[in-house]
Amino acid sequence: MIRHLVLFRLADGSAAERAEQTAGMRDRLEALPALLSGVLSLRVGPDVVGGAEHWDVALCADFTDRDALQRYQVHPEHRAAVEWMASFVAARSIVDLELTDPGQDQPR
Repeated sequence: MIRHLVLFRLADGSAAERAEQTAGMRDRLEALPALLSGVLSLRVGPDVVGGAEHWDVALCADFTDRDALQRYQVHPEHRAAVEWMASFVAARSIVDLELTDPGQDQPR
């Protein structure tokens, strides 16, 4: 299983604008699993604690394998969402983890 983590830093804007942008990200990205095979889960949400070192929004998605992640990356609806977000996302940070131990995704 591949866990795909993306952290987003939003450009400056009002709290209402940022909430609207985050909701739009959630709506667009969380619709993708219904269009693709191999997506086990996908969640998008805002940081709820805040702080200078915190990112604004996170995406956490699990895929059956690297091929499923690749299909997601190139899917036209994903590409359209990325293009839409480009106008207000100031930075992204991405990590893809391979989880090989069945209990690895469980809290300790």
